[in-house]
Amino acid sequence: MNKTIRYILGVLFIWVAVHVLITTFDGLNDKTEIADAAVVLGNKVELDGTPSPRLQGRLDKAVELYEKGYFNYVIVSGGTGKEGFDEALVMKDYLVKNEIPDDKVILDQEGYNSMMTAKNTKIIMDHMDLESVTVISQFYHITRTKLAFRKVGFEQVYSAHAEYFDFRDIYSIAREFAGYYKYLFMKV
Repeated sequence: MNKTIRYILGVLFIWVAVHVLITTFDGLNDKTEIADAAVVLGNKVELDGTPSPRLQGRLDKAVELYEKGYFNYVIVSGGTGKEGFDEALVMKDYLVKNEIPDDKVILDQEGYNSMMTAKNTKIIMDHMDLESVTVISQFYHITRTKLAFRKVGFEQVYSAHAEYFDFRDIYSIAREFAGYYKYLFMKV
């Protein structure tokens, strides 16, 4: 392998490593302020219709912050997964069972990816005359999600991560590298 190729590979390795470190640091350091609403991004629903542990971690964080008065509304965003369940409905049911009032949980049943969630949330919140938002997801997903929300016009974007970790997070961190740059250069 010649010097030029080694140099390019070295630069790429450093770029990925620094990006992963920044994304991890950003995702693990919640930026919570009083916001008009929170958005919980969807994830897998189990075959029995209950939230997966990863999704439950996101919902539990929303319950915790709602109870502390960080926001008045929770937007649950997801689509229908391969398991056949509407993620948003499952999420709303979970939050209502955990004492968030039904009228404070708003459905986004078309949140099939983070950018769609950001666009749909902007429409919902503009209609309700709400401006500031807290995004709730896994730590590795926070940086890209905040980017998506800023690209669709949110100026005040806060964040909180689910306190659920597993081995799959390593793969997910790597995937977020490509996802971040896709969103960075995406036209909205």
